[in-house]
Amino acid sequence: MLSAHNIRKASITDISTIRDLAAITFPHTYSTILSSEQIAYMMEWMYSEQSLRRQMTEEGHIYFIALQDNIPMGYLSIQPEGKDVFHLQKLYILPDFQGLGWGKRMFLHATNVIKELHPAPCRMLLNVNRHNRALHFYQKMGMTKVSEGDFAIGNGYYMNDYIMGLEINHSQCNPPL
Repeated sequence: MLSAHNIRKASITDISTIRDLAAITFPHTYSTILSSEQIAYMMEWMYSEQSLRRQMTEEGHIYFIALQDNIPMGYLSIQPEGKDVFHLQKLYILPDFQGLGWGKRMFLHATNVIKELHPAPCRMLLNVNRHNRALHFYQKMGMTKVSEGDFAIGNGYYMNDYIMGLEINHSQCNPPL
């Protein structure tokens, strides 16, 4: 039986759920930062069924879906990247569920999963748009800016990001979620 608040690992069968969540969360997050054309391009680039399937089966992305009262309301993705590095690729929450502590729960879930997957100290990285209001959230969670860049993603578009980092020290355990 699922609890009222649950974060579960996603599978290929959850691709349509992730796409449905992204169709709301991604445009909501970037509507004041990116053009509608770039949002549409990025939605197809990152959230088409083919792209999500490739991410899960070939690129090592591990997706999770957050549920409240069995209703999907957010998702996150982590990806191993190098010997001692994981990348928090995605963390999105439906607008109606923002500000209720879900971001913190999902972030801590990501770090706990990384600790389970990697028994030694390691680092978690995150690319975040320089104008994304979630930047302050990631800083509050202990991430610091390690670099920045303008990354070409095709069709003349760029991701203008800070790369944030967090050292994951296993001697300081996060509380179970």
